[in-house]
Amino acid sequence: MAGHGADEHPHGADRLCAAGDRVYSRAVRRGRVPRRDAEPVPCLLELALLHPDPDDMDWLVPTSPQEVMTRLLRGVHDEVNASQRRVGSAVEAFERYAGLGRQLQTSAGTEGTAIRVLDGLARIQAAMDEATQACTTEVLTVQPGGIRREPELSEGLHRALALRGRGVRMRDLYTHVARHGQGLLNYLELMGDAVEARTLDEVIDRLILFDRTVAFIPANTDRTMALELRHPALIAYLVTVFERLWRLAIPLTAPLPDTGIKGISHREQSIAALLAEGHQDAVIAERLGISVRTARAHIARLSETLGAASRTQLGVRIAQAGLDGAPRLPATISLPDQASGRESPTAR
Repeated sequence: MAGHGADEHPHGADRLCAAGDRVYSRAVRRGRVPRRDAEPVPCLLELALLHPDPDDMDWLVPTSPQEVMTRLLRGVHDEVNASQRRVGSAVEAFERYAGLGRQLQTSAGTEGTAIRVLDGLARIQAAMDEATQACTTEVLTVQPGGIRREPELSEGLHRALALRGRGVRMRDLYTHVARHGQGLLNYLELMGDAVEARTLDEVIDRLILFDRTVAFIPANTDRTMALELRHPALIAYLVTVFERLWRLAIPLTAPLPDTGIKGISHREQSIAALLAEGHQDAVIAERLGISVRTARAHIARLSETLGAASRTQLGVRIAQAGLDGAPRLPATISLPDQASGRESPTAR
């Protein structure tokens, strides 16, 4: 039966067949369905969307949609994290090999190569201006950090306006914190429908892709050096990373999703997940694009909301509340009632 189902229903839980969707939806509405109703769609059992009712084996009960969503999002989250780690490793390797290459080649001999090191802001700006002039269809960018300062936005404004004038489409990824910057909102209003922006809790380091043929990434921490990449395989890889992040990101015009836990904001949920991973305050602040002071203020509020008297207890409370990012069955947890000091139930 399992092999038959795999042949006729080659899909995952993220894309059910029509028959499977009908049976699963009916099971969710009614609480259970007869086992015979699921025989034509064995995929529902194979994907653990239905499982036997322990009180009556002739019936099947559904896995909750919340748990299914958690499993799907966790898989995508792990996939993106792995991609981010590979990008970081690749950047380090590029810098190392580029440094070795400079020992063997003159600067004139490196022009036109698949990986070119741009040393100094003037050379970086010149190379990006050249790529802007040659661009005809699309620009993809990842902009890490927090609120975008006016000087940062105006630095590349002339290139953005030139691209808009030629009908080039632009897609920009920012951190959620960037939503609070008026400068960014003014920039997007000026650019109109030429630019589409989305945000994430955290993004990879800066990336600019022109026409899926040339990319620019930082080559050192203070961004006074950059790598210009033209190798087709590297470009294809970076485009894949961008598209996966884009799929997870939230449009700038859409509100951030509710955490589902009273008193816990979306940002505090993100901080809780990073705390659960063992990161220090400075690392959390950098990854979310906020100051260390702001990060610590959120951690203090998180401790107060969860009733944690110490950092160790906060870690336990984060896990109990399901804020550590780990997939788990829906359950009821107890959080301290701020007013009375008693435990009060909160659904994850």
